[in-house]
Amino acid sequence: MKKEKELRPPDKAYRNSEFINSSVARPIRILAEFLEPEARFEKYKISDTIVFFGSARLLSQEDAQKNHEKVVQEGGNTEHSQSLLDMAHYYEECVELSRNLTDWSKKLGKGKKRFIVCSGGGPGIMEAANRGASEANGLSIGFNISIPSEQGFNPYITPELNFEFHYFFIRKYWFAYMAKALVIFPGGFGTLDELAEVLTLIQTGKFRKQIPVVIYGSEYWKNVIRFEELAKRGTLSPEDMNLFTFCDTPQEAFDHLTKELKRIYDV
Repeated sequence: MKKEKELRPPDKAYRNSEFINSSVARPIRILAEFLEPEARFEKYKISDTIVFFGSARLLSQEDAQKNHEKVVQEGGNTEHSQSLLDMAHYYEECVELSRNLTDWSKKLGKGKKRFIVCSGGGPGIMEAANRGASEANGLSIGFNISIPSEQGFNPYITPELNFEFHYFFIRKYWFAYMAKALVIFPGGFGTLDELAEVLTLIQTGKFRKQIPVVIYGSEYWKNVIRFEELAKRGTLSPEDMNLFTFCDTPQEAFDHLTKELKRIYDV
């Protein structure tokens, strides 16, 4: 007699990986990236953030020096390695600013954890921001994104607050939603995109909160974007120039941010 095939219960829809990863289930995946961070922030009592944006390509002073020396020894083109060495001070200044802000935020009292340093979770300026918070023995958040190159979480993120996103727009939502202040270090396309989006949200009143924005490194940024020219030609209003503040030292940025956060949020 032929043995009947043993039947097993079918997978529930949410355990069916083929379905979950299909185009039909995209709304479910988007919703998961929306809800899962919220649950984690609630669990760890994270109230809000100070977001750092900047280039993934910048190196620490030590690494930039080693890289430049290697290129010189190998007889390579030193123009790029020298540029990285010249820009390395931004990495170190980001570490210092993040460390100082974390020290300050830790003294604000018990309960909800306020003004936690947050970055895109990758290398470069993102690493520097998380590193400064780590050196201050504080929490820090990393909003990673799955892309082919340059990304990969840095070792200074608080493990419980290390996120991996697939959708850029959900990642941007969490950057904006949690932020009570932003610091924009020198960067490329990604940083320009993030800076423009945040300033647009503020300009159009889509933010229902006051949010101080520091553009760090006036020499770099005034060469990259001619803000005054935009205002002169009428594509910005004169008052739009008040949406951000240029700072050039960690102390200057720290003083401005803490003064504004105290004023706005009564901490």
